[in-house]
Amino acid sequence: MLAFLPPFLRGLLALVLLIVNTLLFAPPLVLVSLLRFVLPLAAWQRVCTKVAIAIAEQWISVNSGWMRLTQGMQWDVSGLEALDKKHWYLVVANHQSWADILVVQHLLNRKVPMLKFFLKKELIWVPVIGLCWWALDFPFMKRFSKAYLEKHPEKKGQDFESTRRACEKFKQTPVAVFNFLEGTRFNPSKHVAQKSPFEHLLLPKAGGMGFVLGAMGDSLHSMIDITIAYPNRSQPSFWEFLCGEVNHVMVRIELREIPDEFKGKNYFEDEAFRYEFQQWVTLLWEQKDATLVQLNQLSKDKGWSQD
Repeated sequence: MLAFLPPFLRGLLALVLLIVNTLLFAPPLVLVSLLRFVLPLAAWQRVCTKVAIAIAEQWISVNSGWMRLTQGMQWDVSGLEALDKKHWYLVVANHQSWADILVVQHLLNRKVPMLKFFLKKELIWVPVIGLCWWALDFPFMKRFSKAYLEKHPEKKGQDFESTRRACEKFKQTPVAVFNFLEGTRFNPSKHVAQKSPFEHLLLPKAGGMGFVLGAMGDSLHSMIDITIAYPNRSQPSFWEFLCGEVNHVMVRIELREIPDEFKGKNYFEDEAFRYEFQQWVTLLWEQKDATLVQLNQLSKDKGWSQD
């Protein structure tokens, strides 16, 4: 609707609306979360969790509203019809921009259970939003570096203890556990540094996903595999997204069965399982890379690509 405005003004307006939306919804969200500790009863805590999720879903809906207001972006999406809010899901996606999060939230809001991200422990100190993540039971992981683990091998696996505790909570209420398998945003320099065999993807990191399947695999209904492409702007920045300079987005959503043999296993101690799981993830990534190639060609056929 406001696509006639200069990009800078649209970006500024979108940013203000995002901030105001967050500041309005954060206090009731944190308050409801604190109320869980008033009564140590499981039923009461479940009620508080459901109210907190409803608040977060409304926050996402308002974000979708300002996105429609400030942007004229065209969407090409398929696969939403297969989703069900009553099921537990493992959700994976490729990662090119912080805009990916808004795109995924916009598409999946109220179609699947609340998305839960695994976050670095340091992110809890992000003003306002860190408290919101805590209030929604997002798991904060303390990750040890490879160099640290070499000096302190007894710490190996302890950085995933928070993951195990979070997975226990996730069994109580339907949830969609979200993971960017690449672990970081794609860019050409990272792609070269990794010597990635994939054309449009970085190397996948299977550890976190394998651990989740081991901890709560029996609860997970299936995996939602999301492939995101921005045909007119490769790896757009978040500011470019807010400014409405991302004119098109293409998303393919596929529901995949999780092999039963991957459930309930210990990723860190079962070497045979770890190898088989990594092979499965590699195959998944090969298919996703092929999907991105197809989407790039389709965008050219539509006249969306700048290439």
